[in-house]
Amino acid sequence: MKRRVIGVLVVLLSLAASSRTVRGDDVLRRVEELAKQVTPQVIEWRRDFHSNPELSNREVRTGRVVAERLREIGVDEIKTGVAHNGVVALIRGKKPGPTVALRADMDALPIQEETGLPFASKNPGVMHACGHDSHTAMLLGAAKVLVQMRDQIPGTGKLIFQPAEEGVPPGEEGGARLMIKEGVLDNPKVPAIFGLHVNPNLETGKLAYRLGGLMASVDRFTIKITGKQSHAAMPWQGVDPIVASAHIITAVQTIASRKIDARQPGVVSICIIKAGTAWNIIPREVVMEGTIRSHDLDVRNKAAEEFKRIVSQTAAANGVKAQIAFEDYGPVTWNDPELGKKTFASLVRAAGEKNVLETQPVMGGEDFAHYAQKVPGFYIFLGVRNESIGAVHALHTPKLLLDEAAFPLGVKAHCLMALDYLRREAGK
Repeated sequence: MKRRVIGVLVVLLSLAASSRTVRGDDVLRRVEELAKQVTPQVIEWRRDFHSNPELSNREVRTGRVVAERLREIGVDEIKTGVAHNGVVALIRGKKPGPTVALRADMDALPIQEETGLPFASKNPGVMHACGHDSHTAMLLGAAKVLVQMRDQIPGTGKLIFQPAEEGVPPGEEGGARLMIKEGVLDNPKVPAIFGLHVNPNLETGKLAYRLGGLMASVDRFTIKITGKQSHAAMPWQGVDPIVASAHIITAVQTIASRKIDARQPGVVSICIIKAGTAWNIIPREVVMEGTIRSHDLDVRNKAAEEFKRIVSQTAAANGVKAQIAFEDYGPVTWNDPELGKKTFASLVRAAGEKNVLETQPVMGGEDFAHYAQKVPGFYIFLGVRNESIGAVHALHTPKLLLDEAAFPLGVKAHCLMALDYLRREAGK
């Protein structure tokens, strides 16, 4: 009798598991079908955003167009003007459950495009060189899929279209910090958030993930070196800030090579040098800007401490004054290990097991990190590399091309991460 009861229980459990698998497969098939249908629109939307790029905190047209598309799609609620130009939308499922957030960024970079694309930037000196145009378009595509699957959604999807990911202009607020400050993780409260970024080093059709630290913390610095102006023919009558700056640039390179444990990643880069007004005048002032990156809080603090010491003392040795300003762009982008382990299955469902790869930590930064400090977050990379069409150039360069064939997978990944999370949490 006891064996018979156990046998019945095993059968019932097997049937229940089979039922769940079938339902899961139904969801996957529906997502794949709808993602395929929406792809032409995603490409159209992406090309429109690409042609009309806008810098951080200046995404007026982008925010307006995103809101227009969301209204056409038929989401349940739209809030505009969040963190200046951000847009937040809600899609309410037909079944009770929690809320999950999907986030995309919208801003472009101050780069002159050199792709030669028929839909290249119309705005001189501004380009979507980081793929945010595609992020926005794919999240709109996911919105259209999810709206058509309301009957299968237990809970609410919150779609966050964020401005100013690339960095807030001096003297302004913006980006993820301001979105959070203005309540994007509340009303309804968000217990988890997902996001993705295109990766031109990863082949189309593949997804990459990492548990724990994925992207580096980012500190932005400005150094103002003040000397004494003089005629170029009589440098002894002044104090040359350019020579002093050259010594500083060389000296700070020893931070990563000599001051930080070689087993810990760290980067110090000076990327802007501004000085002079004429070829025959030694200027009074040099301004330099750059960034420090790390994956460890102790390394981050050590690098900043050494940076200030080296710059100040090198400046003093050269007879100039140094003013140093630091701006905290963001912490390490941390992928919650527990959330990530559960989400792995969604990535496999989206791309197939052989196409889901574990990535090494990268030194790029993401202000998605601010959301992930408040609630569990999981951020992944979407492959867009295709050598046959020249999609091989790095992010933040004027020749960046993306393989648009990757977009259906991006839409699927968004949808499945959200749907699987809601179904899993609602079933508890």
